[in-house]
Amino acid sequence: MTVTTGSTDPVAGAERRKTARVRWAAGAAVALALLFAGAAAVASAREDAPAPRAAGVPAADSADAGFARDMAVHHQQAVEMSFIVRDRTEDEDVRRLAYDIANTQANQRGMLLGWLDLWGLPKVAGGDDPPMAWMGSGEGHEHGGQHADGDADGHADGVLMAGMASRAELERLARLDDEQAEVFYLQLMTDHHKGGVAMAEACASRCTVPVEQRLAQGMVEGQQSELGLMRDMLTERKARPRP
Repeated sequence: MTVTTGSTDPVAGAERRKTARVRWAAGAAVALALLFAGAAAVASAREDAPAPRAAGVPAADSADAGFARDMAVHHQQAVEMSFIVRDRTEDEDVRRLAYDIANTQANQRGMLLGWLDLWGLPKVAGGDDPPMAWMGSGEGHEHGGQHADGDADGHADGVLMAGMASRAELERLARLDDEQAEVFYLQLMTDHHKGGVAMAEACASRCTVPVEQRLAQGMVEGQQSELGLMRDMLTERKARPRP
């Protein structure tokens, strides 16, 4: 009597193993296709539906968002003025100060805009939200006051926030040379820092995101130190900050 067993046939065993591998690969491909299709459907649904605000993310009308938006604009002008004076004087002290201000404030501006991006918030305030409104009713104007080239609210001629220079003042700075440019830059930047310190102090007390509070407090300390330096540099040039 002859007994036939499939397990002793090496060719048949190899064929069965090959078939099993093919079926596993095909099943895996189908599973992956379904997975990708499901992920695409979820992604499409997320794009179509408004994303909910994540826990801990500040609201668009919060002090955190308002400070980030406004200080980014404020810093941008400081960078602009510093590049202007760099080309109007050869004085190494003024050029070094301008470089430090431009470098520091450009980096801080990038952080502020990056946070707004991370929070999914607009980088520009809505039309009904005036600059510095997050500081409280009228507080921004109290620190701004009457501007030489603006109106009582300090909004004319491009002056959006406390301490900012007007377009006419920026044009004047670009026309001056040497010590005249140095003095005017130091005066403009003194005003600018005073407005910036007031904004940063408001964020340090009103903002709720700890890392932003720390940045604001660092701005207060850094700009107050530079205010003292600029006062001494003006004295060396027989000038003073503007009233």
